Amino acid sequence: MPLHVHPAPAPALRSVLAALASPTAVREARTPALRSAQTPTRPELPLPVHVLDRVTGTDAAPRTRLTGWRFLVRCEGRSVAAAETALTADGWTFSHFFEGPYLASTERALRQADALGTPYQPRLLSVPELYMLTLWLHADPSADAAAGAPGGADLLVPLAPAPPGIAAHRPHRVAELLPMVSLRLSPAPLLGTPA
Repeated sequence: MPLHVHPAPAPALRSVLAALASPTAVREARTPALRSAQTPTRPELPLPVHVLDRVTGTDAAPRTRLTGWRFLVRCEGRSVAAAETALTADGWTFSHFFEGPYLASTERALRQADALGTPYQPRLLSVPELYMLTLWLHADPSADAAAGAPGGADLLVPLAPAPPGIAAHRPHRVAELLPMVSLRLSPAPLLGTPA
């Protein structure tokens, strides 16, 4: 398998396992598929979640920060939900369960990435201002999954639903996608003012 999935920090995994074992946490989750699971569930495919803090149209490197780890929660051979952890002052803690279109989209993008045949380290890159999530294929599979920024050899695969004008499930080089993101994040000039 060309994708090199790094293990999540042990406290992050433990917090998800504890939440899955808690009837209260599962019952209160807004995830009907997880609540109705009849067989044991298990967290798989931990992906570090990075948030894009800064992107400019210049040659300055984008800045990202690690905000959590996301696990696909599987039951009977299929993903029924995702579990996310967050880094707090006390360490890694369970944040929430969820389901929705990004679940299937993440699985699809991971299958596509695996078929590329190139070794990558999969991560998630969030652009909250655009409600955009991408599968970030980091070109250095041995790199620290908690650090770094998208580089020239990396690929970004927007997950569906993607913002208008950005094709979901199409791998983009960082130099191709980040300028489009930067353009969308730039404030529009006011009418009647020089551009």
